[in-house]
Amino acid sequence: MNSLQQTKQLGQSLWLDNLSRTLIQEGGLQRLITNDGISGITSNPAIFFKAISESPYYRDDVQRQKAAKMPAEPLYETLVIPDIQAACDLMRPEYERTSGRDGYVSLEVSPALAHDAAGTIAAGLRLKTAVQRKNLLIKVPATPAGLTAIEALIAQGCSVNVTLMFSLVHVNAVAQAYVRGLQRLVDAGGDPRPVKSVSSLFLSRVDTLVDRQLDAIGGDALKLRGKAAVALAKLAYREYKKTFKSNAFAKLAASGAQPQFMLWASTGTKNPAYRDVMYVESLIGAETVNTLPDATLAAFRDHGKAVASLENGVDEAQAHFDALATAGIDMRQVGETLQAEGVTLFEQAFDQLLKLLA
Repeated sequence: MNSLQQTKQLGQSLWLDNLSRTLIQEGGLQRLITNDGISGITSNPAIFFKAISESPYYRDDVQRQKAAKMPAEPLYETLVIPDIQAACDLMRPEYERTSGRDGYVSLEVSPALAHDAAGTIAAGLRLKTAVQRKNLLIKVPATPAGLTAIEALIAQGCSVNVTLMFSLVHVNAVAQAYVRGLQRLVDAGGDPRPVKSVSSLFLSRVDTLVDRQLDAIGGDALKLRGKAAVALAKLAYREYKKTFKSNAFAKLAASGAQPQFMLWASTGTKNPAYRDVMYVESLIGAETVNTLPDATLAAFRDHGKAVASLENGVDEAQAHFDALATAGIDMRQVGETLQAEGVTLFEQAFDQLLKLLA
């Protein structure tokens, strides 16, 4: 077993943060599944921009649809939905093996809908119908409008990957939206068993912003650099257990409802001074997902250490958060700043993709 396979044995799912026709048609994705135990896929407009602009396998479809004068956004969906379907089919054995606990592929609604709850709900249901795969997750941002959409989509039996989470406030708000949606589904006589959700907590961007603020403070505050994101994730998992291992959730669980697993996102280390697998090694634990870009996956396979680490040092994580607060770092505000920036970056990536296709 390599370290990726060992991590799976410890109860954590490893998903690939990449998708393209090259990966699918040349067998790269199947090799990752077979050799490394990769059991899910996440995608976003930036990933598809890279795929469509670089892979030769899209060119004929792009030219044919352009000749038919198809608008850019429908053209984008025409191109990526077959990729999502193919990836879902490759992941289907894992989905079946785990009775729907793993083996998912994520497709994002338009980032332009980040502040439009009704538009997000409509888009999510439309994409679910278009893909027609049980192991599809619709990606929805954890904005205020997104929280409304998450609850409504879950209540209608639509599985969701919640994205753009950067704080404990986001973690708890998303969990409660999911629970409310499940309760609405059950109250209406629906079956919660096929419904899956993960909540994606972005990590490297947290350290980037907090380190910049600590640099500005200087002095003893500099000792706090490079630790905020891992501390955040450990505290988020503590919150996960409070919600989904509680008596309050037990009734829903008895009806077949699944807990909403934490997913560690943005796990490529941005600061070269830090260990390149720090967001993997420090956060290995049961009932979690880590979604890895290609470089981080390769690095962890090469020299990563698979040890159950997520629940180690939780008291130290809380002490670190307290020290950040004492130094003047408001982690709630960090989260709001990063979410707003993330929405903008996702919108820019989507606009860039539509311009490419137009």
